[in-house]
Amino acid sequence: MAIEQIKMPQLGESVTEGTISKWLVSVGDKVNKYDPLAEVMTDKVNAEVPSSFTGVIKELIAGEGDTLAVGEIICTIEVEGGKPQEAEKAEKTAAATIGAESGIQADQGNKARYSPAVLKISQEHGIDLTQVSGTGAGGRITRKDLLKLIESGNIPVAGQRLEAQVEPAAAPAAKQEVAQPVSSPAQAAPVVNIPVTAGDIEIPVTGIRKAIAANMLRSKHEAPHAWTMIEVDATNLVDYRNSLKDEFKKKEGFNLTFFAFFVKAVAQALKEFPQINSMWAGEKIIQKKDINISIAVATDDALYVPVIKNADEKTIKGIAREISELAVKVRTGKLRSEDMQGGTFTVNNTGSFGSVQSMGIINYPQAAILQVESIVKRPVVMNHGMIAVRDMVNLCMSLDHRVLDGLVSGRFLQRVKEILENTSKSTTSIY
Repeated sequence: MAIEQIKMPQLGESVTEGTISKWLVSVGDKVNKYDPLAEVMTDKVNAEVPSSFTGVIKELIAGEGDTLAVGEIICTIEVEGGKPQEAEKAEKTAAATIGAESGIQADQGNKARYSPAVLKISQEHGIDLTQVSGTGAGGRITRKDLLKLIESGNIPVAGQRLEAQVEPAAAPAAKQEVAQPVSSPAQAAPVVNIPVTAGDIEIPVTGIRKAIAANMLRSKHEAPHAWTMIEVDATNLVDYRNSLKDEFKKKEGFNLTFFAFFVKAVAQALKEFPQINSMWAGEKIIQKKDINISIAVATDDALYVPVIKNADEKTIKGIAREISELAVKVRTGKLRSEDMQGGTFTVNNTGSFGSVQSMGIINYPQAAILQVESIVKRPVVMNHGMIAVRDMVNLCMSLDHRVLDGLVSGRFLQRVKEILENTSKSTTSIY
């Protein structure tokens, strides 16, 4: 028998870690290749991790609620073939003995490979990783190890080796000797002590809510947000859509929503202003070729952002179909990781809740997000000073000022406005 490892997979672009939300197997269970082992949650998607082997679950290394970097071991499986288990144990014992005799831990080679999340936190807080003993598989340093050290204030310095599982009670003496790092946005927020009185309800924060919070916090701290808004006269669009919706629903089996028209207009404008379809990458800006529109879909307790791929190549009918299908997937728990990947610009239908003005947080690492507000009837001064009741909508755009400036963003919004205001039966086909 041989022992094989199952590692945390990368479930999306820019995803560096995942949280085990639920184990679907137990130690001793027989599993087949491709059987689901665990439900894993990231800041982009919830997904099941399949088994890469047929065998028996040997050890669940990560517990429910544990967050591991991509590539870290989550469990082991005993499979047919390979080295006998006894031989494998003997090899591990020998390696440990050699390491002890030479004064070097046997896991040193394993620890030298740090996850992106661990490297990022260590750099931000000046942590010397060579002075930290990890609690992960094979002694690997995990993100949770560093957060525990930061919380305790016992930051390691050169020549001082610390156990990552140090208790807060041991911290005061170290605090007098170790300079505190400069406050950082990524630093774990201290627990807020809020008094709970009779009648108050304590609601545990779910893993998906924690992931959403972490991603939003990262976006706000790393991307300098700017905000702009434009007003659109959607009267012709409203009349056109209302004249089609009943027949369309009867013929196609799904709704022709206003949102499909807005997504199509944005996709068309992005093709004409490709700078908007960009991402910040540190030393460079990546202008994406494909126009993949992320759309926000909410459930009672979470927000998901599935993607309409190559939206500029799709008709309004095709976009309406994808919006309907993706929304059903989200609300039935059938959204796949690939449905969440590749987004280059986000359009959020905040108007569905009656909002008329909002400031969206950019869907990191994209450069902008557009909020489509509620269409409302308002008196508007027309040509020659005449007042008429029109269907008006606000489009609110948040942008990453590292990537975009007001000039190109303003021209982009003007183009979206022009497309929408000229949408009518005579100018626009939904097929």
